[in-house]
Amino acid sequence: MKRKTFIISLAILAALPLASCKKSEPKGNLTIALLPKSKGNQYFVTCEKGARAAAEELGAELLFDGPINSDPAKQNEIVENWITDGVDVIAAACENKDSISTALRKAQAAGIKVVTYDADAQPDARSFFVNQATAQGIGEQLIDTAAALTGGEGEFAIITGTLTAANLNEWIKFIKERQAEKYPNMKLVDIKPCDDQKDKAQQEATNLLSAYPNLKAIVGVCSPSVPGAAEAIKQAGKAGAVKLVGLGLPSENKAYVKEGVTQAVILWNVEELGYLSVMAGAALAKGELAPGATEFTAGKLGKMKVEGDNVILGKPFVFTKENIDQFDF
Repeated sequence: MKRKTFIISLAILAALPLASCKKSEPKGNLTIALLPKSKGNQYFVTCEKGARAAAEELGAELLFDGPINSDPAKQNEIVENWITDGVDVIAAACENKDSISTALRKAQAAGIKVVTYDADAQPDARSFFVNQATAQGIGEQLIDTAAALTGGEGEFAIITGTLTAANLNEWIKFIKERQAEKYPNMKLVDIKPCDDQKDKAQQEATNLLSAYPNLKAIVGVCSPSVPGAAEAIKQAGKAGAVKLVGLGLPSENKAYVKEGVTQAVILWNVEELGYLSVMAGAALAKGELAPGATEFTAGKLGKMKVEGDNVILGKPFVFTKENIDQFDF
């Protein structure tokens, strides 16, 4: 009897090193790491605010780090550091989906739960994408709004973040498709990157106004592009003559909207996006969100819809002179 007990004990001890090779399911407070495209971008600062509120509700520790400016290599470096630190969850907004996917797969192999938000990675590099709105919905809302302001005709230009940003390119693809289908009298004359910098967006918009004297509209598809382009339009004395619509925070664009320089700002609740990303990552780590789910409960947001491997926040919202004072983010 003693010999049998001894053999069983040896078997249990022999199995222990194998079990410790991979990160175990979290037992106590979670450590959740939130990766922005650039931590100086007010959009992601607002995401962080929502993420911290969620972490506080969950009793989790939130780590927030990212490149100063959009830099895929720096994002990879930060993910590698978090793997070494052994965080429980990584929620990443991916500047370059192919570049970061290798690092995120490595994180998964180490037992870290991975979700993406704002901009996706390759599907096998994460469990879920927290989708602020569908790419088609965003692209169509942008061009529909621009068309309504220009009477569906004339030249327009796009100012984007970087030419490699997968989510921005996806939105631009749907802008082009919708324009070709619905607004044949509109013509896209140029696409310029601002590298997620307001000052560069202002310079690019100034160049566009000079190069295309008949320009009717500028569409901004990253948040710094809209106030940057607004300042260029204002300084050129073309407020109202050149319409400006784009994705951005109400707080960063309110003055330009009230002055009539920017006609419409399109976005979603950015703070809620950060909040939902942390809630989704925590639910994944706790086994409360798994492949095949159609919904899950996300704290104060209540039940959120899950479509395939996408957790859906909602549809784009248009902020105008009439409603922008109602929002403080």
